[in-house]
Amino acid sequence: MLRRAVAVVAACAALCLFTSASDARPFPRPETFTLANGMQVVVITDRRAPVVTHQLWYRVGAADEPRGHSGMAHFFEHLLFKGTREVPRSEFSRIIARNGGDDNASTNWDYTVYYERIARDRLELVMRMEADRMRNLQLPPSLIASERDVIIEERRTRVDNNPGAVMGERMRAMLHPNHPYGTPVIGWLSEMRQLDHDRALDFYRTWYAPNNAILIVAGDVNAAELRPLVERTYGRLQPTRTLPARNWAQDPPAAGPMRIIHRDEKVRQPSFSRLYPAVSYETAHNHEAHALDVAIEILGGSETSRLYRALVEDQRVAVSAGASANTDGIGGGSVSIGATPAEGVTPERLEAAVDQVIAQFLREGPTDAELTRAKSQLAAAAIYAQDSQEALANMYGSGLVRGESLDEIVNWPDDIRAVTRDQVIAAARDAIVLGNSVTGWLMPPETAQ
Repeated sequence: MLRRAVAVVAACAALCLFTSASDARPFPRPETFTLANGMQVVVITDRRAPVVTHQLWYRVGAADEPRGHSGMAHFFEHLLFKGTREVPRSEFSRIIARNGGDDNASTNWDYTVYYERIARDRLELVMRMEADRMRNLQLPPSLIASERDVIIEERRTRVDNNPGAVMGERMRAMLHPNHPYGTPVIGWLSEMRQLDHDRALDFYRTWYAPNNAILIVAGDVNAAELRPLVERTYGRLQPTRTLPARNWAQDPPAAGPMRIIHRDEKVRQPSFSRLYPAVSYETAHNHEAHALDVAIEILGGSETSRLYRALVEDQRVAVSAGASANTDGIGGGSVSIGATPAEGVTPERLEAAVDQVIAQFLREGPTDAELTRAKSQLAAAAIYAQDSQEALANMYGSGLVRGESLDEIVNWPDDIRAVTRDQVIAAARDAIVLGNSVTGWLMPPETAQ
């Protein structure tokens, strides 16, 4: 997914075509302060409506789980809704809904985030309940067992019954044989079955702490108005005095290109995919990640991209083709390429066509028109995100929780516009290396002879 456009692509698809320095609005610079217990608070004021988006970002995700206990971070995404002494079991979301709001949560390798959108005059209610479950969650052994069954069923539904998801998991495990990014966020089934009460309680007490969280509030409030509410709720919580270092194992050097063919009776049409390890904004220097985002937008980010035009429109060997860059990970990023062959086109022919388009792009680089269009599309998506309270909160939260500064987030559209042709070529050549890749084909069962 594209770096800053993730939350706003659908909302601005009809608008995010071109932008320039003359019509670009500067990114709002949030107010920020830190509580005595270590919690960072970021306030993005938006007075257009009397509503607020409240997001609590924890610096813990699937990559922080003990080896052999995958799924723990996602497990807690579920468990935090199960109740405290003040808020009975499963009442959290019901209370939010009764007060006219909505809520949800999500887990990543790098973070876990809980978020609510509600009327301004109900903000303190949300903060009081979030602060309560940060430190006072009740976890009886019976709850651990029953909720473990829930996430196991979620895995069966979303992954085990989805051939594409199964192959995607295997490809990531091959791409990252030692780094925790090779472990699925939802967890491996055999390890999910072993999640127990004591380890769950230890994980919660270690990571769910004010000094391991960033509070983002966007909407009809400023820092002066918010601070007393934050002090009354989150300010009373005790920090974790010895937070573990987030030092993750690294992958060995690639030994050559790898391949996987996954056949399943649910598959009706073959599809091609390929993964490459790449830099991220947290591992890159000198704007390589900005350049990589631009490069992949040109190669496969839309229906004007190289892959789509060549394979779908010109050669007609594919019915879909594209590429994306995941440049957000603390421990690095990746590039993915995918295509679906047209009727009668063999896998070998489609893959050769994909390789030809990639080789030409790496050899020649982008045209001036492609470079201008890609930078405009990316910068426009970020600029139009200012129209969405939630998108702005997501941008600042996801960047800050991974260690970026406010300046880096605010300046992102300008840094994208400054990317040069030479930087795009260098970033593409560094990332798109066949010898580092994992190629996958999702196929129907073989026809009996």
